[in-house]
Amino acid sequence: MAATINDVARVAGVSISTVSYALSGKRPIGEKTRQRVEAAIAELGYTPNAGARALAGRRTYILAVTEPVRPDTYTPAHMAFVLATATAARAYDYDVLLLTQDESLGGLQRVTTSRIVDGIIVLDVLAQDERAELVRSMGVPAALVGIPDDTDGLACVDLDFGAAAELAVDRLADAGHEVVGLLGHPESVYERGSNFTLRFRDAFLAHAARRGLQARFAMPERTIASVRSAMDRLLGPDRDLTGLVMHGEDTVQMRALDVLREQGLSVPGDVSVISAAATFDTSTFTPPLDTVPLIAEQSCSRAVELTIAQITGDAGPRVELIPPTYVERGSTAPRR
Repeated sequence: MAATINDVARVAGVSISTVSYALSGKRPIGEKTRQRVEAAIAELGYTPNAGARALAGRRTYILAVTEPVRPDTYTPAHMAFVLATATAARAYDYDVLLLTQDESLGGLQRVTTSRIVDGIIVLDVLAQDERAELVRSMGVPAALVGIPDDTDGLACVDLDFGAAAELAVDRLADAGHEVVGLLGHPESVYERGSNFTLRFRDAFLAHAARRGLQARFAMPERTIASVRSAMDRLLGPDRDLTGLVMHGEDTVQMRALDVLREQGLSVPGDVSVISAAATFDTSTFTPPLDTVPLIAEQSCSRAVELTIAQITGDAGPRVELIPPTYVERGSTAPRR
């Protein structure tokens, strides 16, 4: 099995990005560090990918955008990120090549080794994402819209979902709510390791505990029956839930509001409701909902900018979190 850039970094005792800099010369590194890297390369017989090296010599003005379409993919939100990426790329006179295979490693390898693209934008990132490992091993200019568990050597940008969850919890806690719920995504989304859902859920539950709140969590499917069942669990047998945060698709959130009306519960009189990390317009809901918006243009434009900067040799690995904002529309109130 051929040695990878990961193997070189391990043997040399340096980061993957340092090996990349030693190979590309994009940034200066210490002489002793360079010698360790060169010794590791010689020991392992490592050969940098020819396609990745050639990217520095010529441009195709095409970026690959990898956005796997899975059975539970919420197409409107995902395509919003694809469109935002394509729009941002056009500002640099770049076109995009969309890769939608669920198992997308083969497609990524083909477009990079054949020098079809200058760089890669990775969307819908998993906590353990094989595409991130491929980007690292090939040394291709790339940016991830999402934060995998291992960010070493990667350029990543995303909404700070942890801070977004804390912002929603603080809004409810400060209004005196003591029992709060999180209506999340389908269970399959969490099981496959979707990074943003895990970051939001974990931060919500942890911060609710810090604020002394009783927190409940439910993962509905898209059906009306599943949403009703999830809402029943969140409301509790004593119907003591007074604060609800919804982090999911617009149709699921609208059905949850229908359930509250069916139960004779008003918003915000009986239950304060916040739509968190929403890519859609909650001002059209009945009633309009407070929201912590997820704006695709923010993260995608920055990801394109970071990728172009890598192509020109002006950027390196980093993790950038976009601070969340709160938009008030009257769907929260002090607890009765």
